[in-house]
Amino acid sequence: MTALGLSAADDGWVELFDGRSLDGWRPSENKGSWKVVDGQLSADGPRSHLFYTGPVRGARFRNFELEVEAMTRPGCNSGVYFHTAYEEKGFPTKGFEVQIDNTYIGEGGYREHKMGGSLYGLRNIYKQFVQDGEWFKIQVAVRGKNVQIRMNNMLLVDYLEPTPPVIPDGPETGRFLDQGTFALQCHNDGSKARFRGVRVRPLPDGVPTPGGPPPVADDVFKQIVNDGRHNIPMADFHVHLKLGLTLDQALAKSRRDGIQYGIAVNCGKGFPTENDQAAIQFVESMKGQPCFVAMQAEGREWTQMFSRRAAARFDYIFTDSMTWTDDRGKRMRLWLPDEVGTIADPQRFMDTLVDRAVGILEREPIDIYANPTFLPDALAQDYEQLWTAERRKKVIGAAVRNGVAIEMNDRYKLPSPLFIRMAKAAGAKFTFGTNNTGPADLGRSEYGLRMIDECKLVWQDFFVPLSGPKAIERKGGALRA
Repeated sequence: MTALGLSAADDGWVELFDGRSLDGWRPSENKGSWKVVDGQLSADGPRSHLFYTGPVRGARFRNFELEVEAMTRPGCNSGVYFHTAYEEKGFPTKGFEVQIDNTYIGEGGYREHKMGGSLYGLRNIYKQFVQDGEWFKIQVAVRGKNVQIRMNNMLLVDYLEPTPPVIPDGPETGRFLDQGTFALQCHNDGSKARFRGVRVRPLPDGVPTPGGPPPVADDVFKQIVNDGRHNIPMADFHVHLKLGLTLDQALAKSRRDGIQYGIAVNCGKGFPTENDQAAIQFVESMKGQPCFVAMQAEGREWTQMFSRRAAARFDYIFTDSMTWTDDRGKRMRLWLPDEVGTIADPQRFMDTLVDRAVGILEREPIDIYANPTFLPDALAQDYEQLWTAERRKKVIGAAVRNGVAIEMNDRYKLPSPLFIRMAKAAGAKFTFGTNNTGPADLGRSEYGLRMIDECKLVWQDFFVPLSGPKAIERKGGALRA
């Protein structure tokens, strides 16, 4: 037994909450928001933070493993802080927050995109992995300049702090790895959460940093941090496991770069995934992985190749207008010059392309329009002239009417800034998408990041899957039963 009657296990774990009282803990401002109910810490009331002030390590922890069991009620926004210090009012300004959020949508006009398991404002997660009303574990390990966050043993965050650290712009002044205590958050009245099993295993101050040398905080690194802090989803929804790129390698890069991935499988005519069985098998293979799971619908035949039941298993569906059949019945894939052939009349070709794109957006149950405005090699040099204002307006209008987000594609650097500005003005939503061919061209969404600055995009301009009804729910009748 340790001070306050808390138990210390043989493996070094120490319980910080005795299950009976707030001994060793100090609430801030609205102190009545914290109570012990049924042997659990209950957060229920106006904003308050519960800081650990007990005797273990003098409430100052540098390197440690922390485990907290939590349960949220619908609409709850909460968090676990580390390396922090007691403050009587407001949100802690020192240290880091691990977000606890399953179904919180925000307040007023703000819509929170950062979900549970995020290292808030530095490495954000955009997919919900646990349900309200069920107990789950948040596990935090800090070793040197490394922070790892797990949810129910699933590694979500593996952050290496650069030297010097990147401190997000804004009011935060103490967001660098140092030392401090822990705190639990009652964010606002209505954010109801329960905590139990709060325990820590202190580690030596000199424990080495795992994961190699710290990264270089170049301009892209800094923009990922600051745009993510401003609620713009740092997520690449168009990543393929091709040319030897394994899921483990992709997830390691995702965590290193601070960009969550959507792993997509090509589904359609001529691809390995041509039926429900193969599609469902892919979804099953991705269970328990810290990523979105996407269907890339290929060609126009896909709606009759897959059932609503199978398509609904994916987090979202995307397609492009790179495969279609012309008015003479010729099926072509626009990236293959031999299939496109000679384009005798570019204007007529463009009119057909726009017609097909609008038809796809109007009829197919897709959430994201990928590789937008792609042109065959023979026309690509005349992109700006061929994508006239009228043609852009037709495609953008169809996307907005049908709630389809427009991908900012890293591989092809599409669509153009002119297109993006027009789409933003029309109320379109955007996503990042790489469409990588393998590991070599899986970047850090540099084109999309550049478009944020160049086109003055803000968080309201972005789409996040699962934040509303999926396209398959709205247009499921386009697929076979």
